[in-house]
Amino acid sequence: MRLCLIEILCLLGLAVSVAGNEVPPPNILWLTSEDNNVSWVGCYGNPHAETPNIDRLAAEGFQYMHAYANAPVCAPSRSTWITGINAISMGTHPMRSRYDIPHGQIPYYPDLLRANGYYTGNYPKTDYNIGGREDKACWDNPDEVDWQALKARQPFFQVINFKESHESRAQGQVENTNHDPADVRLRKYHPDLPVIRQNYAKYHDAVKRMDGDVGAALEMLEKTGLSESTIVIYNSDHGGVLPRSKRFLFESGLHSPLIIRIPKRYEKLRPAAPGSKIDRLVSFVDMPKTWLSLAGAEIPDVMQGTVFLGEGIEPEPQFHFAFRGRMDERCENARAVCDKRFLYIRNYMPYAPWMQHLNFLWKMKASQAWEEQVKSGRASEVQSRWFAPKGYTEELYDMQTDPDSVNNLIDSPEFLEISQRMRGQLRRWQESVHDAGMLPESEMVKRAADHGTTIYELVRNPKLYNLPALLDAADMALEKSPANRDALMSLLSSTDSGLRYWGIVGCFLLNEQEAGFRCLQDPSHEVRAMAAWLLINTGEKEKGFQCLDNLLKTNSYATLKVLNIMDWIGEDARVLLPTVKELNLENYEERIQVSIIAALDAKDITIEK
Repeated sequence: MRLCLIEILCLLGLAVSVAGNEVPPPNILWLTSEDNNVSWVGCYGNPHAETPNIDRLAAEGFQYMHAYANAPVCAPSRSTWITGINAISMGTHPMRSRYDIPHGQIPYYPDLLRANGYYTGNYPKTDYNIGGREDKACWDNPDEVDWQALKARQPFFQVINFKESHESRAQGQVENTNHDPADVRLRKYHPDLPVIRQNYAKYHDAVKRMDGDVGAALEMLEKTGLSESTIVIYNSDHGGVLPRSKRFLFESGLHSPLIIRIPKRYEKLRPAAPGSKIDRLVSFVDMPKTWLSLAGAEIPDVMQGTVFLGEGIEPEPQFHFAFRGRMDERCENARAVCDKRFLYIRNYMPYAPWMQHLNFLWKMKASQAWEEQVKSGRASEVQSRWFAPKGYTEELYDMQTDPDSVNNLIDSPEFLEISQRMRGQLRRWQESVHDAGMLPESEMVKRAADHGTTIYELVRNPKLYNLPALLDAADMALEKSPANRDALMSLLSSTDSGLRYWGIVGCFLLNEQEAGFRCLQDPSHEVRAMAAWLLINTGEKEKGFQCLDNLLKTNSYATLKVLNIMDWIGEDARVLLPTVKELNLENYEERIQVSIIAALDAKDITIEK
């Protein structure tokens, strides 16, 4: 068949057009640092920060101004990252817990990238906080970065994690820093002491070294000839790192740097012109879905979050949600919701202090100096309050005018509508993600084991986990209203250990002694421990301490909670020292055992039988 010249030119034009549109999938290099919130990065406004490589990346790319971690500590945060599911939705929110999930239902995002033809690498940190699967099993190369392999195996997705900004780099001696201790921006809750300024300076040094590692990775990308085909992402794994930041649901623990550079060949994926500051609200749970979307890979229905970048972009959410469970040896339970201005926190343990003594955190000179300043009476009210029981069930902060989160607006009439809206949004979110933290950790683990299921599956079975009822019970308990007394007492007769738990918490907050006597023999050790503490607080010390002593001696599954209660009680808990010293404990239980013995070091006092 003969073709005329016009037909031939049309076909050639079509071929050129098709070839011109065949842009290969982008490579993705994800650079993650540990523990540093936005205030340690120069381009986010701290004039004392020394981060030239990250700042240059922001100038060449896009700087997200409202990116927040869903958990203010590494393991739950990385559990959320690898699955695209909030850790609180799977029961993987307690620090370093390694509870199983149904791996047949929940893939890791690298699995989906590999299925779409990507070569995947991750070095060196995983810390996914999930049992039943080796962390490294989802990666083609879980070891040191092989740049030549990346060049040969495009498209690739490579994670490089930088440790130099980790909390451990702020520990130990703080003298002889390169950064000038005078050039630091102290948080309002930290006393202005030389040693605290030196600790700030030491961490500035650490972040500068981390920035150098970022620069070295970008240089290797350039030398290998991969810059023009690779999307570069930089962010930290949560906030931190000086005391009352990492592990806490304040702005300093959640607000994280996020910078993305997209080469010109993929400019259709750009959210704005290079160098722009992006105002969109981004949650960490959004990231796996977004990376999969950029790579053109399948996004499973089980993933939560929103695609925030590229051709598959979804509408911006109005709110970000975060959670806090046990942090190392310290029992805690709180939730948070924020928009771009206001931060609302709900404390499910208002009787515990914000700043509990935590072995790893107290390796910092700043923690030690701050505590000493408070104990000596030299600290101001703003500096002292964090070492006392919270008292507050709810907190509300204006992050624009109060980035240090020291002015709680929850009782201010002019902010009533905002707090009500955020309270409602949090409740709806908790139900939508099947919040697994409405039972104490040990009780949740026991219930899942008793029914031969994972926590993820248990919390999605309303017959085994009645979340609306648990949330209602918790809300009633935390109201601390005498009008709820009869309803709370009624909860103590429930067949659901979770409802009994919230019943005894409510009675504890009301000092309702009768509830303590009723629950001393409760099948739930968590309920029994709270009942004992209630009796101690209301004058029945012998009976209360005897109950706690029996729990410890019988190797209770709630031993960690009992030890935490001992610390909250303080000096009176010395009566339990003989038993505590005899316990053969491991891991986090051993950590708090050592702390308690050191804090309550005195002659043994026997318990009267």
